[in-house]
Amino acid sequence: MMRAQNIFIVGPMGAGKSTVGRQLAEVLSYTFKDSDQEIQRRTGVDIPTIFEFEGESGFRHRERQIIEELVNEERIVLATGGGAVLSPENRQNLSARGVVIYLHCSPEQQFSRTSRDRNRPLLETEDPLEKLRQVMEEREPLYRQVADMVVSTEKRGTSAVIKEIMRRLTSEDA
Repeated sequence: MMRAQNIFIVGPMGAGKSTVGRQLAEVLSYTFKDSDQEIQRRTGVDIPTIFEFEGESGFRHRERQIIEELVNEERIVLATGGGAVLSPENRQNLSARGVVIYLHCSPEQQFSRTSRDRNRPLLETEDPLEKLRQVMEEREPLYRQVADMVVSTEKRGTSAVIKEIMRRLTSEDA
């Protein structure tokens, strides 16, 4: 069986990081944390507001601080924001302190899952699907670089994704 380790979930918006993370934590009897939700809880405002007043760089600074703190907890499943991998410090902290799972899905699947969500500052553009494609092209190599495991969520239900993760965690003794 898997030895007790933290599990960190990376991937693009709409890949299912929070949904999968919450249920995975339940299965493992771990604590679930979401870096974006933690930022919102601590600041008292939503992410679009942070972007509006501090810009993306201000948000990324907050994100680095939160991730640096959360990776030091024990027995947690942490869902990170889609852009968390942009920071070399975040990639280092995640890699050094737990198993990193990259939840992968196509930009088209992301668009389908996020098109009505108004809490996505990066999608406030004329062509959100094209923006998702550009963002994926930039971040995909970073997701893969930091990942111990890549799991597709493309057209898959949460339970199937959880089963695959559990099978791979226990068989690889990650």
